[in-house]
Amino acid sequence: MTQLCASGWADYELLDTGNGAKLERFGPYTFVRPEPQAIWRPALPDRDWAAAHGTFTSKSPDDDSGGWSFRVPIEPRWTMKYGALSFWAQATAFRHMGVFPEQADHWDWAANLIRQAKPPVRALNLFGYTGLFSLATAAAGASVTHVDASKRVIGWARDNQALSGLNEKPIRWLLDDAAKFVRREVRRGSTYDGLMIDPPKFGRGPNGEVWKLDEALPDLLRECRRLLSDRPLFVILSCYAIRASALSLYNGLNDAFAGLDGKTTCGEMIGIDRAGRALSHALFARWSP
Repeated sequence: MTQLCASGWADYELLDTGNGAKLERFGPYTFVRPEPQAIWRPALPDRDWAAAHGTFTSKSPDDDSGGWSFRVPIEPRWTMKYGALSFWAQATAFRHMGVFPEQADHWDWAANLIRQAKPPVRALNLFGYTGLFSLATAAAGASVTHVDASKRVIGWARDNQALSGLNEKPIRWLLDDAAKFVRREVRRGSTYDGLMIDPPKFGRGPNGEVWKLDEALPDLLRECRRLLSDRPLFVILSCYAIRASALSLYNGLNDAFAGLDGKTTCGEMIGIDRAGRALSHALFARWSP
């Protein structure tokens, strides 16, 4: 199994971990967020943690709901950069910032495959969130279809597109339920050369459709297999906060995409704090020819 650590960041840093929390820098601000895996002691002194601009307190260790407390007022949103991409970050009610820095390795990997391929390249980003994968692959030359169930988040993604100066790039922003969209695309005979699948553990579609990862993911992967073109470049599957191993994703992806010639890898997306300790952020499996 592989550990992926996105090392190209200037605007993000995992500063310290421990006592069930992590201390991070997002652009000009530092934040403390819950991290149940950090069962060790912090390496930095208490004063560094106390100096954080914001602290998120959750109702339970695995619960994204809770609330922020701020030591000093901060901007409602601020800009961050990764490579040539610019985007908005903000402290949301679900403790996220609108960017998952560990995903940057997938952005770079897929973008490199697209640049090496013969155009045109079509990519599909399911559960696309604030659009950073969509922007990275569009900038590399792909025509991208981005699907998310939140109107607010799609608006955020469009703002990121404008901020990055990529308004002329071919990106379709679609408000839709991912599973329903994929089934319709299969019926239409649509195909894609690259797939990014980043589902939540639980969610709802724009019309109240219920998504439960352990129940719905196998069927979704099998339908996604039918969307691949005859010259596929990549398939990426990543999952957060699930009680499973990377091997579960590996076996699920290989089962649904059986018959494809290529290589599947799996592992963890990690961050490394200043003390050199690795922290797992999410699980992934990905395929390439």
